[in-house]
Formats: sequence, structure tokens, C-alpha cells
Amino acid sequence: MTDYGIFGPRSVTWRVMGEPILLVGGFRALLMQGLHPRAMRGVLQNSALMDPHEAWSRFVRTTEFVRVRTYGTHEEVERACCWVRKIHAGLTAYDPDTGETYRLDEPAALRWVHVGEVDSYLSVARRAGVRLTDAEADAFVAEWRRAAEVVGLSADEVPGSVAELRDYIEAERPHLRFVPEASHPLRMSLNAPLPLLLTPLKPVMPALTLLAFATLPRWARRLYGLPATPVGDLWATATLRTLHTGIGLVPGHVLHSPAARRARRLMAA
Repeated sequence: MTDYGIFGPRSVTWRVMGEPILLVGGFRALLMQGLHPRAMRGVLQNSALMDPHEAWSRFVRTTEFVRVRTYGTHEEVERACCWVRKIHAGLTAYDPDTGETYRLDEPAALRWVHVGEVDSYLSVARRAGVRLTDAEADAFVAEWRRAAEVVGLSADEVPGSVAELRDYIEAERPHLRFVPEASHPLRMSLNAPLPLLLTPLKPVMPALTLLAFATLPRWARRLYGLPATPVGDLWATATLRTLHTGIGLVPGHVLHSPAARRARRLMAA
């Protein structure tokens, strides 16, 4: 019997995550994570994400983890997730707001990261025109409970439907903000030098970054100090749909060439 891992070819997850437009969703997920003070400080104090010379290396490692978790066998998923859980369990960060030292694997932060990821992939996919019924969207959220379990959360700790996802985000909003110490390193990381394979994307990276910010909810854009208007929402949706349609018009032999496969392995989030 073929081992398809925690999702499988009949899952909504495999259909959604195979869309190239989800690169924008990966960036958006990181931006959502950045609005949780403890999650963001954990990153700032323990990783090279904000070092412009290391940012892409860490992003590539993160997207490779997402790829394995989504498409890997049960053994591959467990091996990757054990590695992540071990790292998180051994790291701590300091919260200057409370004076506490906390572990990076505390459930509240892990839950927000999980929800930001699921919400970002689903939101970008639907706004880009990926065809999903409401029932399929609920199934996508429910399937990702399996992803939450392999990083140390229990299934009932995370939302299992779109309505639960929205309710959780709404309940968390009073606790979210962009911590001031992240402002300068974030700006530097947005100008990070690209790895050689992704150098052809350099001209479009500012536009992709702008698009990722524009796909955030208006309240989230305001927390980043950015304009948040209905016009911005319309622009983001129209741009996502244009990109998604354009990708669909690329000939199959181009999309599936060895170079394209290598690029997607690095970028697919």
C-alpha cells in the first residue's frame, strides 16, 4: 500500500497546496505570525530570519518542512516534525511585557502560527480563484488539524471549520500587535539577497511582498502601519486572480521542466 502521509491525493489540502499562487500565501502566513508578540519575539531572539543574509536560507528550510509535512510519507513527516519539536522544546525567549521567560513550543504561540498558516493558504487560494465550495473550505481547515498534531498540538486545540477559524482570529485580535523591536530587522529582511536559483525573481519580489501585505485583513495591515481600504482589498483580489490565471496559461512543459520543479521546491509554501 502506498504511504501518502497525513493528507493524501483525495484531500482538499493536496489540491490547494499544489497551486503555485500559494507562494503568496506562504509570505502572508509569516506576516500573520509576526503580529503575535510572543511568536515574533521567539523568532527575533532565536533565529536568523531577520538577518538579510540568512533570511532566504531559513525561508527555504521552512518551505521544505511544509512540503514534507504536506506530501511526505508518515515516516518522513514524523522525522521532520520530531526535529522541529526538539528544536522548539530547547529554545526560550524573553517577554519584556511580562518579564517572563517562555518556551517557543508554548501552545498559545503554536496555535496562532498554525491558524495564521491555514487562514493564509485558504484566503489566498479562494481570492485567487481556486474553486472551493464552502464544504471543501471547511474540509481544508479540518484536515489541517492533522498538521497541528504533528507539531505538538492536539486536534481539539485548533479550529476545525472556517467559522471556528474566524472566531478564533477575532478572539485573538485584542492581543495582537507588531512589536517595535522587529521593525528595523523586518525592513532589512525584505531586501534580503536572493539565492542564485531565485535571482530571476528579483525584479518582482517587491511586488510580491506588497501583494502579501495587501492580502492581509484590514485590521492586520493597520497593525503594520499600512493603509487599509476596500480599494486595497479589491486590488489584492484582482492581482491574485490575474496571477493565478496567468500561471494557468503557462505551457505544461514549462511548468514541469527540471528548472521549474527545482524552483517550486524552494518556493512552494
